[in-house]
Amino acid sequence: MIAFKNVSKIYPPNSTALENVSFEIKQGEFVLLVGKSGAGKTTILKLINREEIPSRGKIFYKNVDYQNLRGMDVTKLRRHVTTIFQDFKVLGDRSVFENINLAFDILGRSMREARKKTEEMLKLVDLNHHSPVLAKYLSGGEKQRLAIARAVAMEPEIILADEPTGNLDPINAKIIVDLLMKINEQGASIILATHNREVVDYLKKRVIIVGGGRIIKDETPGRFTLA
Repeated sequence: MIAFKNVSKIYPPNSTALENVSFEIKQGEFVLLVGKSGAGKTTILKLINREEIPSRGKIFYKNVDYQNLRGMDVTKLRRHVTTIFQDFKVLGDRSVFENINLAFDILGRSMREARKKTEEMLKLVDLNHHSPVLAKYLSGGEKQRLAIARAVAMEPEIILADEPTGNLDPINAKIIVDLLMKINEQGASIILATHNREVVDYLKKRVIIVGGGRIIKDETPGRFTLA
């Protein structure tokens, strides 16, 4: 589904964030990008979301070359590939319901369908009892669940999760990880960037270890050493 072919990313004047990175992620996979801060994990996610473009090499989504994407093509890509951030990025001055409902407005759903789907998303992340509450009054764990609901509402094929448990306590971190596993089981591919060993050991999924802008290891479930 997503393929990197000898991808490098160099920021001006001469800072190499990624060097000669190659991997492939299949439909329905749950993959962990693991490495210390600054290893290149976030750069990989930004490249997948077309927020950045590679300096060298090629990236493909379903055999479509990212170099051929222009204008509305990028917008369409981001409806299939959505991102969940460490700092939530919810709309604080809108209600929980409105945060999710907005996604269905973007997709052009009718008001009736949007309300039904929004209620389904609220139940999925166990926030239905907070529906009228302004998002700024939610706890950190609740905000992250809201962010996940909003991402899932876009009906993506791929969810990029950039340190989604980084600001959470262990209990809420486990809730978020379990929720992502549930969403993965429903068909969405998940690419989760983390440097949290407990999260990786708990998930027991495929691990791509990044260090110094390179792929150090790409291995099946098991224990590992951080690069």
